[in-house]
Amino acid sequence: MPNFEGDYQAKGHRYALVIARFNLPITKALLEGAIDALTRHGVSESDITTAWVPGSFELPLAAKKLAVSKKFDGVICLGAVIRGETPHFNFIAAQAASGTLQASLETGVPVIFSVLTTETKEQAEIRSGTKGGNKGFSDALAAIEMVNLLKQLS
Repeated sequence: MPNFEGDYQAKGHRYALVIARFNLPITKALLEGAIDALTRHGVSESDITTAWVPGSFELPLAAKKLAVSKKFDGVICLGAVIRGETPHFNFIAAQAASGTLQASLETGVPVIFSVLTTETKEQAEIRSGTKGGNKGFSDALAAIEMVNLLKQLS
């Protein structure tokens, strides 16, 4: 029985990181975590490209453009949507997630949704590296694993 499973060997891979400027202290921490994970697993810094967008809503469009270029093995979307006093949070979070999924499915390139969706700024700070690990780091590992799994499935 065939068994396919991705690993974390990323030497020679190329990644694009799309980062939302909104909630910049949080997204910068996610970016640092993602770069740390990628370089620890063999990706050269020269094989990492960054693209900045205004907010999480804009992540999917830039991610799809990068994925379509076929210059990257994987794309990671980094953002933070923190609940406010209006339902705006729900629309932004849902559309960012949906658009990221759509970009991945339409291009066949792993496009990873690393957008924090939290109730408070403190929760976002915890998930971006203070106490709860760094989601940028763990989601970069997911990107590496998916790139390797898709290569096996080809």
